[in-house]
Amino acid sequence: MNDLYTSLAEVYDGMYRTFINYEEELNLYGEILKANHCTQVLEIGCGTGNLASMLIENGFQYTGLDLSDAMLAIARRNLPLGEFVKGNMRDFNLLKKFEAAIITGRTLSYLVSNKDVYNSFVNFNKHLTGKGIICFDCINASKFIPSIKKDEKVIHRASFDGRTFVRESFWNINFNQSWSFDWLSIYFEDCDGELKKIGEDKSTIRAFVKEEIALFLNLTGFEVKEIRDRPSYAFDTFVVVAQANR
Repeated sequence: MNDLYTSLAEVYDGMYRTFINYEEELNLYGEILKANHCTQVLEIGCGTGNLASMLIENGFQYTGLDLSDAMLAIARRNLPLGEFVKGNMRDFNLLKKFEAAIITGRTLSYLVSNKDVYNSFVNFNKHLTGKGIICFDCINASKFIPSIKKDEKVIHRASFDGRTFVRESFWNINFNQSWSFDWLSIYFEDCDGELKKIGEDKSTIRAFVKEEIALFLNLTGFEVKEIRDRPSYAFDTFVVVAQANR
């Protein structure tokens, strides 16, 4: 597992609280859950629990799942009464079913192979009740992939707890695997104007076109209810709502 989800977990938590408006995340996913009469939710890829706290405060019965021990430790520290479990989205088995599952923060991007996407969707369906729903966001390949410029450096800065951090990102298209790109992120702390490197993250990330997501869902027993475009702080994305088709 990369630095971002291990030794840099505290930095991740602080930076993403400045990148992502969790109030907007709650409004979006909370509205979808309520519209589908869901009060019980599984968040897959819950990270450090920033959205978890807001869902719990708004009355949802919440379970969070993540693969990173460091991320889960922060979530449990911040929400000691929350329910958080370790698991891989490809094959977790919680021995219970949920009215809804959400996967936020473009977490599906780490499913690079078609087999991983298929197996994960099958597993999501297995954990849903009756006509349960799944809701997730994806990087929009049709918009984002053409925007990538080879070796271009993209800089994000974030200040929290009296400290300032800088992330330098480099994105390059990876034509070997679907609509994927290689992402190198280098993290620094700004110490009085001098950048001190504190870690880096190397990942191959998958973007999707809407038609392939709809096909995966169809093949794994879901019916697409809605797909909506949504910009994020760094990517053009789309949000999908699908229902288990039983």
